[in-house]
Amino acid sequence: MAQQEEEIRYFVRVGTTDLDGTKPVGIALTGIKGVGRHTSQVIAQMASVDEHELMGKIPEEDVDRIRNAVETYVQNVPTWMVNRPKDVYTGEARHLFGTDVATARDEDVNLMRKIRCYKGIRHETGQKVRGQRTKSTGRTGTTVGVRRKKD
Repeated sequence: MAQQEEEIRYFVRVGTTDLDGTKPVGIALTGIKGVGRHTSQVIAQMASVDEHELMGKIPEEDVDRIRNAVETYVQNVPTWMVNRPKDVYTGEARHLFGTDVATARDEDVNLMRKIRCYKGIRHETGQKVRGQRTKSTGRTGTTVGVRRKKD
C-alpha cells in the first residue's frame, strides 16, 4: 500500500492576508492583524476546524468556512469579545481586521489631537501618553550631561 503524500500549501489567503501554511490553524490565524490567540480559537470553533491541524493541509472547504467565520465574527460573538465594542462614530460593535486596525488607530489619535484632550496633546509633543514617568526615561535627542569645570 503506497500512501499518498498530501501536498502542503505554503500560503493560504484569508481576507487580505496570506497566512503561513506550515503553522497550525490557531497560530496561523494570528497572522491577521486584529486576531489574537483567543480570537483565533473562537474562529476555528465557529468554522468547525481543528486548530492544531496545519493550515496548509486542511481542505479548501475548511478554508472557505474559516473565511466565512472571519467575515461573520462580529455577529456571532458577544460585544466584549470584539476589539471595538462601541465605535466612536456609529456606536455599534465592530471588530477590525487587517489594515483597518492601523487606520482606525490613526483616526483616533487625530481625533484626540483635534479636540485638544490631554492624550492628544501628549501625542502631538511626542511625550509618553499613558502616565509613565518621564524624569529619567523616554529621553530622545541629544544627551544632556554634567560637565566638569576645567582646571
